[in-house]
Amino acid sequence: MTSGEGSGNGRRELWAWLALTVLGSCLVLLAAGQVWVRVLGAQAADAAAPTGGDLSPVLSPLALAGLAGVVAVLATKGAGRRVVGVLVALCGAGAAAGTWAGLASATVTGWLREHNAVRAVAGLPWEPVPGWPVVAGLGAFLLLAGGVLAAVRGGRWAGMSSRYDRAADAAGERAGDAAGGRPGAVAATARRGHEDRELWDALDRGDDPTESPEPR
Repeated sequence: MTSGEGSGNGRRELWAWLALTVLGSCLVLLAAGQVWVRVLGAQAADAAAPTGGDLSPVLSPLALAGLAGVVAVLATKGAGRRVVGVLVALCGAGAAAGTWAGLASATVTGWLREHNAVRAVAGLPWEPVPGWPVVAGLGAFLLLAGGVLAAVRGGRWAGMSSRYDRAADAAGERAGDAAGGRPGAVAATARRGHEDRELWDALDRGDDPTESPEPR
């Protein structure tokens, strides 16, 4: 495999990981805002029903942390990228555990009793809404898988820092080529750099660099 083919495969793998992890975070975030429990019986119309975020408050923060982890993976490389991948995987595992805990009978019953105090003296019958907890679980799994993938294979992917490094190197090469064989051009470049530093130093001191210095 040539270096160009390896770079292309790494780029495709990075985009696939990006879609996988962002999708997982968005699914958890979406499901957390939906109703997870349906109240049954004659009191169903007036009873408050909890969302996933009500039953498991960790879901939305973990999903947002997963999205932040995506940006961090793109901005880092090497060991730092692997560490971020582990953290993203932990966000996925936490979201999965939060989904499971949110549907526990004690959790749902306690929430209904607290938010329907008058009606819940004898207890409110309820049943889970099957769709949204499954969506949250799927999103948590994708987030977990994305974190593991970044921790294991993230070192092969290019990132924003690599792109900036390549751009800086290219700019340096162009400057070197332009000045090659011309000592005067090198000296002029050095003078411009010195003048720029003097300008910024004057601004830092609060001086107006456009004013001529007073004669002594």
